[in-house]
Amino acid sequence: MIVFRRFRNTDPPALADVWNESHTARGSFPLRTPALLERWIFSKPHFDHDGLIVAVDDEADNKIVGYALAGFGPNEALTALDRTHGVICSVAVRPSVMRKGVGAALVKRCEEYLTARGATTLRAGPVWPHCPFGFGLYGGTNCPGFLASDPAADPFFKKMGYEPGEQTLVFQKKLDAPLSIPDARFSMLRKRYETQVMRAAGVPSWWHECVWGTLDPVEFRMVDKLASGFIAARALVWELEGYGWRWGFPSAGVLDIQVRSDLRRLGLAKLLLSQILRFLQDQFFGICEVQAPAADPALVGLCRSVTLDHVDTGTTYLKKV
Repeated sequence: MIVFRRFRNTDPPALADVWNESHTARGSFPLRTPALLERWIFSKPHFDHDGLIVAVDDEADNKIVGYALAGFGPNEALTALDRTHGVICSVAVRPSVMRKGVGAALVKRCEEYLTARGATTLRAGPVWPHCPFGFGLYGGTNCPGFLASDPAADPFFKKMGYEPGEQTLVFQKKLDAPLSIPDARFSMLRKRYETQVMRAAGVPSWWHECVWGTLDPVEFRMVDKLASGFIAARALVWELEGYGWRWGFPSAGVLDIQVRSDLRRLGLAKLLLSQILRFLQDQFFGICEVQAPAADPALVGLCRSVTLDHVDTGTTYLKKV
């Protein structure tokens, strides 16, 4: 018989086993040690034992056979949780008990947990900024929702009454061949701007610290040489550690690409991203990944302009309470 309970501090080794058995698609981080759960989940200031629901088979020596993880998104200012935004971040069930209602029962208990604490909207699949958990372990560079390369997710959540919401396109570039990204604007831009690489400065908000806090990213800045180091564009780059194990190449992700509003459409973002690709290639990375909301045509176009390939699509699912 399957019983359900809240997380216990002795659970991580078994949870890591469930994760590795259940999450085998391209977008999941192989857990070589349960300590990775501490880094990306348990250490978060908003982690709640009650939000991690564990399924146990009491007829098999209380073996953990599944789990589901839920949490809350932030307020608009990114300064605190907003408990009206409930998010189901992960659901995993061992293959041996699939199609026996365990996953559905876990989702129902997540919904009860979230609504009892004030959730008025329910989301399945974390996506920025509604991503209390998942970053660093699933999805790659950022939180894209549940990926199409996880084919069971879409029919499962639709069956549970969720409707597809916003989508995120996942782009990658293999760096095993010479790069060719021509643009007539680059020669003039290089005369005016130089690219600097440095350790990233502090994160911009409490919520960024919660989600990205364990990163040690590199910041690329495009600086105006004629205006005392004025920053015209910037982006963060971080090493996608365990994803490289999954994909077979050392990999890096590009986050938070920004260009000053009055300097957009001049080719700065394209030049910056092309220089990041060359830098990563020189550092012997094999893959660079960038994620773009499908509703952001400028970022989608930027990814295509530097010859990144669309390799996956993430979807977040919504349900009315």
